[in-house]
Amino acid sequence: QVQLVQSGGGLVQAGGSLRLSCLGSGRAFSSYAVGWFRQTPEKEHEFVAAIAWNGEGDDLQDSVKGRFTISRDNAKNTVYLQMNNLKPEDTAVYYCAAGSYTAYGITSGSARDWKDYDYRGQGTQVTVSS
Repeated sequence: QVQLVQSGGGLVQAGGSLRLSCLGSGRAFSSYAVGWFRQTPEKEHEFVAAIAWNGEGDDLQDSVKGRFTISRDNAKNTVYLQMNNLKPEDTAVYYCAAGSYTAYGITSGSARDWKDYDYRGQGTQVTVSS
């Protein structure tokens, strides 16, 4: 069993930065790939980014490439989503999720479906004002 606790988020002006954290419980967390998704009234669980269990491989949605970075520190059981140059359209509730994907699965874009992840965080609001 893995539990995910999110932190970070908040209100920021367009062009600003935020960092989201996803803390996983249990020794097994370091063996899971982790994805970030976001939800708005218009889009349900849109894929944002994912990272392999060992950090060697990631996948990002085209709209966030060059602005967002996903990373992890398995010694701290934490995955980060660094969000720079935020735009109003990035406003959403962000969720982290853990799933059993190989590094190839991540980099091949096969880990973009929210339903295929096994564990989920509680969500955190990100609001970007124009």
